[in-house]
Amino acid sequence: MTDRIRLVIADDQALLRTGFRMILEAERDMTVLGEAGNGEEAVALTRRLQPDVVLMDIRMPVMDGVEATRRITSAPGPASGSGSRVLILTTFDLDEYIVQALRAGASGFLLKDVPPEELAAAIRVVAAGDALLAPSITRRLLDRFASTFTVPGQSQRPAGLADLTERELEVFTLVGRGLSNQEIADELVLGETTVKTHVSRVFSKLELRDRVQAVVLAYETGIVRPGEGRITPEDEGAARR
Repeated sequence: MTDRIRLVIADDQALLRTGFRMILEAERDMTVLGEAGNGEEAVALTRRLQPDVVLMDIRMPVMDGVEATRRITSAPGPASGSGSRVLILTTFDLDEYIVQALRAGASGFLLKDVPPEELAAAIRVVAAGDALLAPSITRRLLDRFASTFTVPGQSQRPAGLADLTERELEVFTLVGRGLSNQEIADELVLGETTVKTHVSRVFSKLELRDRVQAVVLAYETGIVRPGEGRITPEDEGAARR
């Protein structure tokens, strides 16, 4: 049991929660600790049970999934559930609430009609500490809903941004544009191992969990402007699925 990925399912539809539970508890490496019918219950359950991953619906009564995600991922200390990662479940892949949830600290999103094997695989990715979706797909969402943000560059910049070296700022900018470590290495003529070190330092200084949060922050602070993200045909296809 200790090696299993511990989950909380938050959705206001009991039938969907039951369906997800049946699918996930059939996986040998997963266990569902509890279910929540709204965001407030999700926050309380997360603080009490400390799951590895919270499957979070966005539109729920009492407290929506965006605010619940913000409370789970931003509050300091283990008692807050801040070690839990949030995976958004949604009906629409181009929904402004997804952008808000990513800004609030979610590690990615899935459509609710995703095949069971893809749902399980996505949970494993998030539980391992990785971002679920390609940063360039996140940038597609951000560009689509640019009006939901403050004017780029006008939001408060994190203190750690001033602590970045010139090279780290270059790396952060390229991460924000959706480039992989290998692509950044090619762009800057560096070894991939060196790039990984720079990325790690950038994440540490800016207190970022993953590349999704890095892309969001680059957008919010104006480091990357709308339309500057790198989106490949493969990314476009993945975003539509």
